[in-house]
Amino acid sequence: MINITINRTDSGSIHSFKISGHAFFADRGKDIVCAGASAVSVGAINAVHALTGVTPEIEQGDGFLRCVVPENLSENINEKVQLLLEGMIISLQTIEEEYGKHIKITFKK
Repeated sequence: MINITINRTDSGSIHSFKISGHAFFADRGKDIVCAGASAVSVGAINAVHALTGVTPEIEQGDGFLRCVVPENLSENINEKVQLLLEGMIISLQTIEEEYGKHIKITFKK
């Protein structure tokens, strides 16, 4: 199962997220759950960098991705980063609604 943890600040902003595990929906290379989660998360990180100039702290490996939003961003830039990451969450929740046996999202403060 792919486990996704979204860490929010007390004010509700996304501070970081971690994705770990494998969906085991289908054979490697044909697993649409894994491909979807990967595309959505990496695409969101790429969008943050390309559209805001912010480079999050990234750690990744086989079946693992961790992303931390830098602190002390200007309010304007942080709003853009947050909007992009909230879009990522909505896309991941859409995958979870359809393939909940293979992907789970947890929110933490």
